Amino acid sequence: MLRNLLALRQIAQRTISTASRRQFENKVPEKQKLFQEDNGIPVHLKGGVADALLYRATMVLTVGGTAYAIYQLAMASFPKKQD
Repeated sequence: MLRNLLALRQIAQRTISTASRRQFENKVPEKQKLFQEDNGIPVHLKGGVADALLYRATMVLTVGGTAYAIYQLAMASFPKKQD
């Protein structure tokens, strides 16, 4: 039992120590510089093409959903006459 506990502890320590060796490059300063740049572009579009596409898709869905909701309200307000 004690042997199993020691083996488990060694595995845990080995996993933690190998995880700390795999460090990634810190890109935060680059992103801060990009987003703080005064170039007249709104902050929600400074991420590039992906941000522009997400923004346009959101606007299309919002406008389309609003139009559909208004249409449904209009149809519910004026029910069809039953003969």
